[in-house]
Formats: sequence, C-alpha cells, structure tokens
Amino acid sequence: MARSRGADRLAQAFARAGAKRVFTLSGNHIMPVFDAAIDAGIELIHTRHEAAAVHMADAWARITGEAGIAMVTGGPGHTNAVSALYTAAMAESPVVLLSGHAPTDQLGAGAFQEMAQVEVAAPLVKASWRCARAGDVAAHFARAVRIARSGRPGPVHLSLPSDVLEQEAAGTALEFSLAATTLSDADADAIVSALARFARPLVLAGPLALTPAGRPRVKRLEEALGVPVIGMESPRGIADPGLGAFGEMLAQADGVLLLGKRLDFTLRFGKPPAMRADCEFLQVDAEAAELERTRRAVGERLSAGVIGDLFAAIDVLAARAAKSGHSASGWHDEVRAAIAWRPAEWESAASAIEGRLHPVQALRPLQALLDAHPEAVFVCDGGEVGQWAQACLDATTRVINGVAGSIGAALPFAIAARLARPHAPVLAVMGDGTFGFHCAEIDTAVRYGVPFVAVVGNDARWNAEYQIQLREYGHERARGCELLPARYDAVAAAFGGHGELVTQARDVLPAARRAQDSGRPACLNVMIEGVPAPNLRRKG
Repeated sequence: MARSRGADRLAQAFARAGAKRVFTLSGNHIMPVFDAAIDAGIELIHTRHEAAAVHMADAWARITGEAGIAMVTGGPGHTNAVSALYTAAMAESPVVLLSGHAPTDQLGAGAFQEMAQVEVAAPLVKASWRCARAGDVAAHFARAVRIARSGRPGPVHLSLPSDVLEQEAAGTALEFSLAATTLSDADADAIVSALARFARPLVLAGPLALTPAGRPRVKRLEEALGVPVIGMESPRGIADPGLGAFGEMLAQADGVLLLGKRLDFTLRFGKPPAMRADCEFLQVDAEAAELERTRRAVGERLSAGVIGDLFAAIDVLAARAAKSGHSASGWHDEVRAAIAWRPAEWESAASAIEGRLHPVQALRPLQALLDAHPEAVFVCDGGEVGQWAQACLDATTRVINGVAGSIGAALPFAIAARLARPHAPVLAVMGDGTFGFHCAEIDTAVRYGVPFVAVVGNDARWNAEYQIQLREYGHERARGCELLPARYDAVAAAFGGHGELVTQARDVLPAARRAQDSGRPACLNVMIEGVPAPNLRRKG
C-alpha cells in the first residue's frame, strides 16, 4: 500500500509540477523524501556540496524555463546552500530551495541543528517560510513554485521540519499555473511611438531575456522595432567585453527603454558620462519597486513606467511594433557593429612566456566545438579569464555567473546544462581559482555519466584581485593572490574523468576534441598568462 506521509505528498507534488529531477545532498532531516522519491519516480542528483545543488538547480531553471528544485538538509546544510541563492536571485532564476529542518515539537528546546533558517534565507529570496503541517507540504511546494516563476522570477525557500515529513497527510489540490501581467495595446503603442521619437534609441533587457526562452523573443522585438535590443547579464555591465564597444553607443543614446532591466550599477545608475544627462527613460518591469528605483535615480526623465511581466510584455510590444512597420536605421547598424567589434591585434595575440598562452590563443579555437551543434551550451564563470571567454566565445545558449559577480558555479552549471541538453556539447570556461570551489562535483558527473569539457585557464593566481592590487597599490604591494600552478587535469582524472595539460596554442583544439570524444567529464588545464580582462574601446 502506498504511503501518505508529508514526504510522499511532496514527492508526488514534484511529479505533478513536472520536476522529475531534484538536485540534492543527503542529510538526516530529508531522508523521508529520499525514500518517497523512489515510489514517485523522481531522480535525485546527489551532489558533493549543498551550494552545488543550488547552482545546478539554477542552471537547470535558466536553460529549461522550469523551476529548478534543490533539496538539502537543515542547519549547516541549509547555510551551505544559501550562499548560492544570491547568484540565482541576480540571474532571475526560478529556484526552489527545500531545506530540512529541526522537528516542530523540539523547537526552542535545543534540537539537533536547530536554527532560524527562514530568517537566514529571507534576504536572498522572493519568499521564505517554514511549513508546520504535513497536510500543507504539497500545497506549500506548489506555492513556492508559483512565486519563483511569477513576475520577475527568482529563488524561493521553504523549510520542512523532519516530523512534518514523517507524519501522515491527506492529498490536496495543487495549482502550478501562472497568470502573466501583460501590457495593454494602448500602453504598448505609446512605448513604440515614444521609441520612434528618439534619434538614437536603445532597448535594454535584463538577464531573463538571454535565456533560451528569451532570446528568440528579443530577436523578434528588435526586428519589429528596428531598434537595438540588448540583453545584459554581466556584472561588468556596460563594460562587459562580450558587448564589444557597446559602452560608446550607450553614451550617445537619447532614449532608452528598460525592459525588465534594473537601472543599477551595471548602467552606472544612468549618470554621465555613461549615459547622457538628458537621456529619456521608458520602463516596463514586473515590479513597481523597480519603477520607483528608476524614478529616484533619474526623476522626470522617466517619462513612462508600466507594470508587466517580461515575456508577455515583449510579445505584445513586438506585435504592436510589427503593425507600425518600423525598419532598422543606420543607428541600429552602428550599435550592432560596435557590439561585434573586437581589436584587430587579437588576431596575432600571443604570450611571450614559454609554456603559457594568451587568453585569446587559449579560447578562440574552442568556438569550433560550440559551432558544431545548434544546441551547444557555453558555460562561463567570472574573473579575468571569464571576461576573455565571454569576449571570444558565443553560443545560442549560455549560462554565466551573472550580475551577482560570484565565482565558483561553473562546474555545477556544466553538469546541469548537460542533463538539460543530454545530446548537446557543453563547454565550460573557468579560472583556476574557480575550479577549487566545486572540483569534487566531477565525482558527481562521473557517477551520473554526465560528459562535458571544462577549460581551466591556469595563471596560478586570483587574477582579478591581483590586477586590482597592481592598479591601486603597485607591484611591490601585490600579495595574497598567489596559487600553485596545480595539475587540475590530474584532479579530474583522479575522480574518473578525462584530463589533459595544454601549454601550446596548437594543442588547444585537438585536446578539446579528444576531451569531448572521451565521453567523460573532462578538464583541459590550459596554462595561460595572467593578463587583465579586456577593456574594449575603439581608438578615436
């Protein structure tokens, strides 16, 4: 006879939500769910660190558009996971973190690993609460999924006491569907007309626009408006090397539509010289608080602000713009040319250090792997090598560290990406510092038979911080950022993966192809020169 504990109802709710895969790390409080998952047909991807489970759920959510489910134990398991929520929040990724919790009948009595978990997670999520009754577990999970996916998507936390998971529970009706807030035709027409008034208009879209579900919408909107629609998801903002010389064009814009894009540090808060002092702003956002933030920053220069969910708003705007018959202007072509621009000297970039590669030498050959499959996924971490990678490589689907500016997620991202796209190659680029955060997840990838190619740019230092020290304090005061030139390829091989050391530019692509052909999680340990990230500015 099927059991009907709170844990069983939760596992059944996973299946009802279409969440056949949960990223997790075992622990005392959540063992009832591990048991219940067997009968519900839920696959548990068992990680080596709780933060990695959240990062995997994050990448899964970004690529599939579904809610990514991470489940960890309570107490320190919960706190390990919480740090990864910030990356998901800033990427607008619909993640649901389920944390085990001390039993309700022991709260306040000094229970094992008792802590204020709801309060710990609250600043980093859209909602955070504890379920108190077994009969509510499934409905609370459904509510968490709805909140995570609604409006501006983002993470949600739900704590599940162990006794609540063990107690008997009746079945409940569950609701996972969403009602999107869209624009009226009148509001959409007003925005389209306002953009047509500007001589140099731009549309800036947030991270959600760069997901697989967002990119085709953005493309249709740009074609309908004849106005450049630029997705932004990098912590470098307008200095994102992946956007080429875009900063030069933004400084000339006389009108900007913020389409699910926050007016924050990535846009230098809309102030000169990054943006014109008389630039007019339009805004469509899922949250009224973002309209207020923009109004505080630019005052009356925000001439129109409308509430609307991003995808629904794009669809209406594209449809209304198409009826107006707009066409691309010379300005549109100038902006696109600036974004595509890369310095001519990159064609001959080379390191003067024997056995080391310039980042361009190490990265550009890898585009061949991404070009070979239409669903290839490019994963990229932060740091200096991450900026070089984003400038040198491109794919229709990419998952990067995002506006949070955190590092360390690339290996978990790569695993989730390959699970989401089981027949597509996954190329992940990271620095040697990043590799150390979650290198044990290679064990996870080997256990689940998840192949990918991880390229580690090894300059034997925390190079982003080292470059800050050089700029701000001078070479003689640069310290505390050194690493060993370790054999990360050997680490991958020790876990059962494929590893190769690369010290010559001619060997990059052959080694990458061997890594891909190995059918295992692979690490290319590429020895690079520790140069600063590119700051792309056209001369003159």
